[in-house]
Amino acid sequence: MDYSESTSLEGRDVQPPHYTIKIETFSALLKDSIEKYSFCDFEAGGYKWKMSIYPNGKKKRFAGNCISLFLSLVETSSLPPGWEINAIFKLFIYDQLRDKYFTLQDDKVRRFHAMKMEWGVANFINLDKFTDPSNGFLVDDACVFGAEVLVLKSTRKGDCLSMLEQPITSNYVWRVKSFSTLTSDRYDSDPFIAGDYKWRIRLFPRGNGEGKGNSISAFLFLDESTLPPETKVFAKFTLGLIDQINGEHFDTYHDYLFGRSDNNWGSQKFCPLVKLNDVKRGLLVDNGCNVEARVTVLGTVNTV
Repeated sequence: MDYSESTSLEGRDVQPPHYTIKIETFSALLKDSIEKYSFCDFEAGGYKWKMSIYPNGKKKRFAGNCISLFLSLVETSSLPPGWEINAIFKLFIYDQLRDKYFTLQDDKVRRFHAMKMEWGVANFINLDKFTDPSNGFLVDDACVFGAEVLVLKSTRKGDCLSMLEQPITSNYVWRVKSFSTLTSDRYDSDPFIAGDYKWRIRLFPRGNGEGKGNSISAFLFLDESTLPPETKVFAKFTLGLIDQINGEHFDTYHDYLFGRSDNNWGSQKFCPLVKLNDVKRGLLVDNGCNVEARVTVLGTVNTV
């Protein structure tokens, strides 16, 4: 909504940086019953603007007793669909006796868009106050108005989370053989499918990071080649070791948002080596272990 009434005007020495207009023979605008006069376009913040004056007031309740000033955004045809410009602006009137520019002290952000391209002040200044010679706003039937526009550049990023109504869980078991003879730092399982995406288990037999030398480290990896652009996958998953004697599981539980730059998650201390090598636990049998992944894709996040 527009300002319905102005509060008190406050003066400053600095001239409006973006636009000023001097009107000579202002009385002619009143005499000729000019409802609205729009001044020339000016540029601020990379956009084109136009200031307009309603010499007899814009709204009926102010007609004949005030001046209305408004600012509008122009030349919007080249802007993208759904465009929106946020700006803080000030409209000024010049006191020619004291060399000061008076404006309303209002720093609210105004949202310009296709349905609302004009904002302003319906009761910017009372006509009696404007025409009073002692105030210096109208001297020799001439006056000066101005505008200052600060465009707020948006760095906003928007995401849309789409949750699946009926998520499906996929299980995959990787048989790791000859565990004690594994010499590489890491090993990857064959790919498996969960929720239309390819995944792998990555295992560090002697640990990684905080688990190095004391634990197995295990991670779930998303194959980013199966990920559409600007998309992330929200999943909950379990990485576990199967107890081959008692049929029980040693599990870790996670949920994570997988993307191209962050396509893996897991545990550096997945299973202590002491526990793995404890024959009673049945995690390592015949020098082999079974690593299981249970993956449920819950939804996707798309950039909008």
